[in-house]
Amino acid sequence: MKIAQIVCAWPPYAGGIGNSAVQIGQALAQEHDLTNYYPANLRPWLKYGHSAFAPQLLAKLGRFDYIYLHYPFFGMSEIVWLFRLFNKRTKLIIHYHMDVDFDSPLLKIAAWPARLIRDSLFRKAQAIVCSSLDYVKNSSLKDFYQKYPEKFREIPFGVDTHFFQPGLLKSASQNHLVEQGKKIIRFVNERFINHHRSTILFVGGLDRAHYFKGVDNLIRAAGGLENKNWLLQIAGEGELQADYQRLAEALGLAAQVRFLGKLSGEELVKAFQRADVLVLPSINRNEAFGLVLIEAMACGTPVIASDLPGVRSVFTDGQEGLAIKPGDVQNLQDKLSLLLNNQELREKMGQAGRRLVELKYDKEQQAAKILSLFR
Repeated sequence: MKIAQIVCAWPPYAGGIGNSAVQIGQALAQEHDLTNYYPANLRPWLKYGHSAFAPQLLAKLGRFDYIYLHYPFFGMSEIVWLFRLFNKRTKLIIHYHMDVDFDSPLLKIAAWPARLIRDSLFRKAQAIVCSSLDYVKNSSLKDFYQKYPEKFREIPFGVDTHFFQPGLLKSASQNHLVEQGKKIIRFVNERFINHHRSTILFVGGLDRAHYFKGVDNLIRAAGGLENKNWLLQIAGEGELQADYQRLAEALGLAAQVRFLGKLSGEELVKAFQRADVLVLPSINRNEAFGLVLIEAMACGTPVIASDLPGVRSVFTDGQEGLAIKPGDVQNLQDKLSLLLNNQELREKMGQAGRRLVELKYDKEQQAAKILSLFR
């Protein structure tokens, strides 16, 4: 079949929607003729942030059997809705990623037409894919879900478990020599190198589109730790980085907060492997899953994440990581202290996270579920 995948973001821009679209596209391309449409190749008439308006796509959609629309995509979701008004042959599948709460009045105005036709658009869909039904049931789409639960398919994001895997020190090997080697390396590191300097890792966009990530709260929480022997590494790029740097300087933490920029695939894996904990301190429902959580767990790294719908269903609080109250700096500080001061707990959670990813989040499982929609 011929499938048009339409999405608001695409690499090299770093973000969960774009990265998931690439992964889904790779799965679909195994059995179908796939064409990807995103702002860079749509040549939109108008573009603002991740919104785009390219009505010329109307003339192309008729040659496809399916449209796979990643939502939200303000400007293009209206085009798809208009196309489906007059073309019933081409089927529609919508991948609902998240609600959007804008902090910009201009963006709120730009999103108004899409919100006006949203329910009509979703009724025209043959299926609605989501990473978590928990999120949908607590989202702005909850009333629609109650009316049409049969339309929804829960398909969690996937991760390449051969690429994202634990390093030597996090491997759960039972080999005696390996275990002895791990103890020696740990002793040398703690006694002579870093004196067990804890590494806290954040991975995510630092642009205004990702204002909800809670990086400022993470910097404040780390700064309040009683044990000052820590390093916070922030991987990502965007215009808000300067604000976070100024905050770290104002708190006297400039030497302990390092901005790594955008990391390549191998660099990202190494960052996960070296970290003692990965933190996702998002503050609102703009965070619906957190792909970095399963990437970190695949590398044997325990996680701390906000107790938000969707995010909270990725792992079990107390088993693979710890949940925190969204926006609560003190609660985040307490959970960081608990985890960083207990190496045995970190290792236990890291191993449990790896097992969970192998069981539930391997990308081959996601690919099989996506392909089954079209069979």
